[in-house]
Amino acid sequence: MILERIASPADVKRLNGGELELLCGELRRFLVESVSRTGGHLASNLGAVELTVALHRTYDTARDRLVFDVGHQCYVHKALTGRRELFGSLRQLGGLSGFPKPEESVHDAFVAGHASNSVSVALGMARARTLAGADYAVAALIGDGALTGGLAYEGLNDAGASGEPLVVILNDNGMSIDPNVGGVATHLSRLRLRPGYYRFKKGYHAVMNRLPGGKRVYDFNHRIKRNVKRAIYPCSMFEDMGFTYLGPVDGHNLDQLCTTLAWARELNCPVLLHVRTTKGKGYASAESQPERSHGVSPFDPAVGIVCEQKVDFSYVFGHELVELAGRDRRICAVTAAMAEGTGLQEFSSAWPKRFFDVGIAEGHAVAMAAGMARQGMIPVLAVYSSFLQRGFDMLIHDVALQRLHVVLAVDRAGLVGSDGPTHHGCQDVGYLSQIPGLSVLCPACFDELRAMLRAALDMEGPVAIRYPRGGEGRQYPAWTGEDASVLRQGADATLVSYGTLTDELLKAADLLAERGVQAEVVKLHRIAPLDAASVLASVRRTGRLLVLEDCFENGSVGQRLASELAMAGIAPETLVLKNLKDAFAPQGTVPQLRRLLGLDAEGVVHSFS
Repeated sequence: MILERIASPADVKRLNGGELELLCGELRRFLVESVSRTGGHLASNLGAVELTVALHRTYDTARDRLVFDVGHQCYVHKALTGRRELFGSLRQLGGLSGFPKPEESVHDAFVAGHASNSVSVALGMARARTLAGADYAVAALIGDGALTGGLAYEGLNDAGASGEPLVVILNDNGMSIDPNVGGVATHLSRLRLRPGYYRFKKGYHAVMNRLPGGKRVYDFNHRIKRNVKRAIYPCSMFEDMGFTYLGPVDGHNLDQLCTTLAWARELNCPVLLHVRTTKGKGYASAESQPERSHGVSPFDPAVGIVCEQKVDFSYVFGHELVELAGRDRRICAVTAAMAEGTGLQEFSSAWPKRFFDVGIAEGHAVAMAAGMARQGMIPVLAVYSSFLQRGFDMLIHDVALQRLHVVLAVDRAGLVGSDGPTHHGCQDVGYLSQIPGLSVLCPACFDELRAMLRAALDMEGPVAIRYPRGGEGRQYPAWTGEDASVLRQGADATLVSYGTLTDELLKAADLLAERGVQAEVVKLHRIAPLDAASVLASVRRTGRLLVLEDCFENGSVGQRLASELAMAGIAPETLVLKNLKDAFAPQGTVPQLRRLLGLDAEGVVHSFS
């Protein structure tokens, strides 16, 4: 096998054309076999095989800077940079990350996990190179989906005008981007991608640069050609931004990719290379259902990817919202390119005119929801916790300032598992709680989620309902609107939490009882605004307090409760805040991470030993 001979990108550069084609086939088989065992992002990686191989033929990623956007398509890059043997640990605790990670390899230029920032980062690296007088190339790989995010256009606008040599590779595997239209455009795009044309251009440029006054003549001729071309057919928006546009290129034609990438690099200016690929390429199950093959659980490669409907918090939220929207025509659903992930697929079918997918643009989603609310609608924005933080400014300025009734369904709150630190929802407790007038509800089971969603739709002002990824644990008594409830009486210690972490407190209370410690368990249903009365009353009796959370300590509920205790003149004998402190949590299953971080029942008990 050729793949077994690849220990570094240098080995890729030594292969001939026939061997490269074989390598691409082996990489696809490797991806399917590996991801079928561990789960992960499949379709995006299958579509980027030839493109990634071509990038490693063109660049030296140990020195040159290749910046991934989102990072879902980095598996081939990792396999070609000495990490193939680590794929058995992909996305597992202590194992290979599913995203670019500089601590993992010199070939990973920058952390990725969220969308639309690659051009901005790449431009920063290019400008740093110029300022330092260094010699390395910079390229950004961005997908068409990430171009729905406004930050991408901020970066493109600045990069195109900068004059900095860098290449932006647009991996277009779905969205229709047609910068050149008509027969003349098609002819010119084919012509300029031929190797002969590339060699002529390169030679002509080199000769003119050597002749006295040649550079001025070249620039003059180039301006004439550009103006004639624009007069004949519409230019691309990228050219209007200042980029030299190349493409569209067949993203599965290695020769064409290698030739065009080499040309793009040598142009020594901002270049936008448009590459068309097929998501899921080479594996029928992924090609036929690319959306459902994006992030997959382990599967049987011979059978293909089977998508079974899981009854989890996302599903329960989406199903309940469909029912409620049938009773109130003001209810609308908004998502930022995550309809399936947030459980809104059913809503999109049942109420298509009231369903809005805005793309990867969370800030826009929040501002648009504010506009809808201002005009009498009840918008429900379903969004992952770690993605909502990109709409923080809009939450303050466009929603909270006017006390608009926008409902936020904050999915994937807390620890989420194998996607790791870029996706853990551990910031929202701090940033949502500091927004004036915003209520934050925390269901711990499906029935509570249903009840809180109904209540949120009837409340005034902005409301967030935060819930975790996955299913429920214990069943809790019906929620009737109270801010907190005492689930278990005790005289020796007060244990406080919210959401599904309450399950761990009840387990801990049982274990502590075996040691003769009677713990009182207080469950918070609402963490903002925080009504600390029940907690303070309990601590007055027990003298000891432990607060369990899967968020950072700064801005945590525990800190706020400690402040309430101090202002009330209550000095507990013991005060324990169990949370992430100031460290990002790694990847791993949620039970593994809770155990590692001491956020499980045993960790609570250990705090009293």
